[in-house]
Amino acid sequence: MQTLRRAAAAAAETLAGGSGAGMTHAWLFTGPLGSGREEAARAFAAALFCSGGGCGHCDMCHQVMVGSHPDLETVRPQGLSYGVKDTRQLILRAAGAPTLGRWRVVLFEDADRATEGASNALLKAIEEPPPRTVWLLCAPSPDDMMITIRSRCRVVTLVTPPTSAVAHVLATRENVPPDMAAFAARAAQGHLDRARRLALDADARGRREAVLSIPAALTGVGECVAAAERLVKTAEEEAVAVTSVLNEAETTELRKVYGEGSTGKGLNKGLVRGGAGALKELEERQKSRATRTKRDVIDAALLDLVAFYRDVLAVQFGAQVELATEDRRADLEAVARSSTPEGNLRRIEAIMLCRRRLAANVSPQMAVEAMTLSLRSP
Repeated sequence: MQTLRRAAAAAAETLAGGSGAGMTHAWLFTGPLGSGREEAARAFAAALFCSGGGCGHCDMCHQVMVGSHPDLETVRPQGLSYGVKDTRQLILRAAGAPTLGRWRVVLFEDADRATEGASNALLKAIEEPPPRTVWLLCAPSPDDMMITIRSRCRVVTLVTPPTSAVAHVLATRENVPPDMAAFAARAAQGHLDRARRLALDADARGRREAVLSIPAALTGVGECVAAAERLVKTAEEEAVAVTSVLNEAETTELRKVYGEGSTGKGLNKGLVRGGAGALKELEERQKSRATRTKRDVIDAALLDLVAFYRDVLAVQFGAQVELATEDRRADLEAVARSSTPEGNLRRIEAIMLCRRRLAANVSPQMAVEAMTLSLRSP
């Protein structure tokens, strides 16, 4: 984007003693799921570190892309929220001078997960930043951030890339066959990471198939409850699969840090006992991460259902648009014949209500059951 290119050039001018007009210390990257918020922020960070303005080939750019640059702090909230304690520690780290002399950059992914206390602490850091610290915040929408933080950031608004662009990336970078690349890009609705999973992971395609088979299966109350149970159980299993290996590695490393299993006269037994509190805190974070992963999996499934009913509406109105669920053409036409546009709009609203309930910490089983019953009789 031209705005970011000009800002990177202004940042270089600042380092050379110039005015640096066009560069600011706080940025907010926004856009829908799959729009590449984090990727754009990371590319901008590379442009700030790179003497060539982000050439993509030098050591600085490579270190940013693989996450090893010493002056880039990347924050990825893995739990349900990001608390004030973690934020204060982050602010202390961000206040240090750059190791390599250019900038110290904090890339805060999913900054909208910061709690109110964390957001207030972050606001103070943004209001009075060190001279060489740059904050790059990422969130779905400017409205997801505190207005006081939003007003102090330069907002960069991104859009979802077209299907053709995502398919091109899959074909050229991942060597995905053209037909599979086109299918995955269309099914993922422009979300590159999800398109990559669908193209390369047969299990991911199987889970999507299971979700899109739900509308045809909702023939009675029992079937609605059973469908909800299957969806939630699948999400739980995937959350366990995603987090179990990471949990084990984190726990093992923490036990080593506190000397568990070690022997010798010089071993500090108090330090070993002190590890119990740290271990409990780690387990709480891991539990929160598993819950977040489970809800994210359910949310992805709900978005697939939204795409299905949106495509049903397109079929009903004869709209000449690309259908994300074209591979379910028979089901789309069957539902289109047996329902009304008004009913399908209400179904979409029921799915969106389920998403809001999950965000408000309603029991996933209860929220999804209520949704499936509404899908049967909107």
